[in-house]
Amino acid sequence: MTLSLAETVRLHGKQLQYALNLDASSARIEVQCLLQAVLGVNRAYLITYPERILNDDEHARYAALFERRLRGEPIAYLLGMREFFGLNFKVTPDTLIPRPDTELLVELALQHIPQRGAVLDMGTGSGAIALSIAHQHPDAAVVAVDASTAALEVAAENTRRLGLKNVRLLHSDWFARLAGERFDLIVSNPPYIEANDAHLDQGDVRFEPLSALASGPDGMDDIRRISAGAVAHLRSGGWLMLEHGYDQAERVRRLLQESGFLDVSSARDLAGIERVTLAHI
Repeated sequence: MTLSLAETVRLHGKQLQYALNLDASSARIEVQCLLQAVLGVNRAYLITYPERILNDDEHARYAALFERRLRGEPIAYLLGMREFFGLNFKVTPDTLIPRPDTELLVELALQHIPQRGAVLDMGTGSGAIALSIAHQHPDAAVVAVDASTAALEVAAENTRRLGLKNVRLLHSDWFARLAGERFDLIVSNPPYIEANDAHLDQGDVRFEPLSALASGPDGMDDIRRISAGAVAHLRSGGWLMLEHGYDQAERVRRLLQESGFLDVSSARDLAGIERVTLAHI
């Protein structure tokens, strides 16, 4: 059956909506994104030429992508890109998919960086947090670490694409290769999901790297490691900022207080959830 662009968006949008339990608008937008990727056009083209028919090659490439999305593969991995903090980042199954909630962490970081401050992003993945900070604050010296060489390769490509010169990428298991280095600000969106959480088998996270999601029986193992090591790597008055789960804020605050941090508080995301906890030494 040969479909026009408009018919493809309408019919396949309904398929995605019911198959993946999406709202109708999101499902249509996803189909449009797949068509845009195959045709190399913008959304305006799809609206301007609704009667356009895909040729055999275009149809084959689109059909392959659509079938993968029907099976639940994240749209960000299919497109290879995700927008975050106004920038486009390459993403692959070796990296987490940047999410809007994490923009709060970047906003808070930008409020606390000295003019020529040193910033450390731990578990950088695609580099979304570190590179967004570096882009917004070009006078800052940003170090981004990750234990995954594959993730660092993605971060390196994003750094080159964005033309950033104030970022240093480092292969390190948290603080292991940072002996003697101190920073004005340490930020992290670490793994924080409980290892046996049922959500790990649902939605997009099924396809994301487990090592970047789960962290021990209570989801707090990596947050404990970062909190314990951060004091030795922060300059006087330096800040630590941690993204965490929706129900972990109180535990993270208590942990930072026990580690000697001051002015411990948590910030809420747009949904009103305590999403980031911050404190200074």
